[in-house]
Amino acid sequence: MSRHEYFMKIALEEAAKAGKQGEVPVGAVLVVDGRVVAKGHNEKEKLKDPTAHAEILVIRKAAEELGDWRLCKGDIYVTLEPCPMCVGAMIQARIKRLFFGVPDPKAGAAGTVVNLAECRDFNHQMEVLGGILEDECRLLLKEFFKERRQDSKNKK
Repeated sequence: MSRHEYFMKIALEEAAKAGKQGEVPVGAVLVVDGRVVAKGHNEKEKLKDPTAHAEILVIRKAAEELGDWRLCKGDIYVTLEPCPMCVGAMIQARIKRLFFGVPDPKAGAAGTVVNLAECRDFNHQMEVLGGILEDECRLLLKEFFKERRQDSKNKK
């Protein structure tokens, strides 16, 4: 197993926790020098906060843990390609590299819909690599939404 797969598996564990809590199953892990500094998952429903995406929560935890908002040595692993808000937060935090599992054709801001992560007009760019454990990440999301649709049909 590669180190990318190792860290993405941790993000997948976080995503599974989110799904069990009724949250869209997205997980994230922030790594510095091969060490997990922070991990988390979506908590929008729990916190009633539209900004409580896994990536935002992990960036906050990592900044607190490291005592600095500049996460220049940080690599972030996310099960779903981040949205514009999350990529913007990564740029602001000076994240070094972004690794994601499955592309997001509706809101992906790291190359699928737009590519904010490598935009030369910003003061910071990140390396981006997608497709890490893509099938596992996709399956988790697919099963979650399939179950939600089934629950919705049963309530009618």
